[in-house]
Amino acid sequence: MENDENVNVVEQLELVAKAFVDHYYHLFDNNRTSLSSLYGTTSMLTFEGQKIHGAKEIARKLIELPFDHCKHFVSTVDGQPSSVPGGILVFVSGSLQLPGEEHFLKFSQMFQLVPTSQGSFYVQNDIFRLNYG
Repeated sequence: MENDENVNVVEQLELVAKAFVDHYYHLFDNNRTSLSSLYGTTSMLTFEGQKIHGAKEIARKLIELPFDHCKHFVSTVDGQPSSVPGGILVFVSGSLQLPGEEHFLKFSQMFQLVPTSQGSFYVQNDIFRLNYG
């Protein structure tokens, strides 16, 4: 019985992780200004080694990227329970394409999702890296 419950929890966790990833990259690709709603005041983003704290500063960084739009193509999404009760670690790999570019850039991104009292999640930790080589 316990194994069945664990399987159900893992399946639900994977569904939440995939739904979050779909939502996140849809917003990033189409309406980057609305990404701030996914972060909290204690959130931290490490973007290519640069550390940014708080929803407002993270939103500023993402909005000020030197391109208006891009398109993410997700290859893999892995989810695990985190040490935060009800939290989820999400690891994403894929590629993105910038406007006017024919070549794709490979990337990896990790999110730690933390549950809110309203039953949703916010991004506590976010690490993004382009993959070269």
